[in-house]
Parts: sequence; C-alpha cells; structure tokens
Amino acid sequence: MKNFTAKISQWFPAKNSVSAHCDGPCGVYDPASARIAAEAVLSMTKKILALDPSDGTHATANTLSRYVAIKEEQAHIAKTEILVLWTDYFKPVHLEQFPDLHDTIWKATKLCSSVKTEVSLEHANELMDAIKQIHSMFWATKGRDVTFYVAS
Repeated sequence: MKNFTAKISQWFPAKNSVSAHCDGPCGVYDPASARIAAEAVLSMTKKILALDPSDGTHATANTLSRYVAIKEEQAHIAKTEILVLWTDYFKPVHLEQFPDLHDTIWKATKLCSSVKTEVSLEHANELMDAIKQIHSMFWATKGRDVTFYVAS
C-alpha cells in the first residue's frame, strides 16, 4: 500500500504546499465554548449551594451528586477549550500583543481545577472573569470587537 501511495504521489504531485497552525486546518476557534462550560459550572455551583442536604432524602443526595458531576464535567470542558486556544490558536505574535497571555491562560486553567474540587462561588465567578479576559484577547488578535455575553 505504501508503494502504491508513493507512486500516486509521483504521478500526481501536489502543486502547492499547505500548512496549518494546529492539528486540523479548520481554523475555527472561539472562546464561546469555554464560556458556556464555565457558565454551567457557575450555575451548578449556585444550585449546589442552594440545596438543603439536612433533609436527608435520597432525592436530595441524588440531585447533589448530579450537580457535582455536571460541574466537574463542565469544568473539564472549559479547561480543554482554554488549552486548545492556548496550544493551537495563540502564536508568538499574540504574546507580543499580550505579554501576560501565558499567565492569564495558566490562571484560568488553575481555576478550572479549583472549581472541580470545591464548591466556591467566588472561584466560579473568577473563572467567568478569566474567560472574559481570554475572550477579549482572542478577539483583539483578530481585530474584532465581539461583545462578551452570558446566556444565563
């Protein structure tokens, strides 16, 4: 099969070279997916804090476990989305534009870890603020002013 593929390449050589800045040349990036996940984290944190675990019912225990599972899953999604922007989208030229980019991303991903392991409204709000900052940096690199909004 390798020989056959090599022969095809010899018979029909590519006329132009191609390159991509990431693993896939889709070029579609948007911090909105991280925002949506972080909003779910914030929502679940509020719901957890509003529960009354002292009622001792199985329904409350079940609801709590579901909220926690969703919060942790969404925190992981937010972290993944932020890291994809960091590793696949942002380039050295963006660091020149935003010297604190690495620190901003690092702190945001650390917040994702924090909101997974604790029930902190403060940290959930800080994560939303961090993603808003990443949103602003991201769109500035594209020369666009895109409003940051929340769905909830």
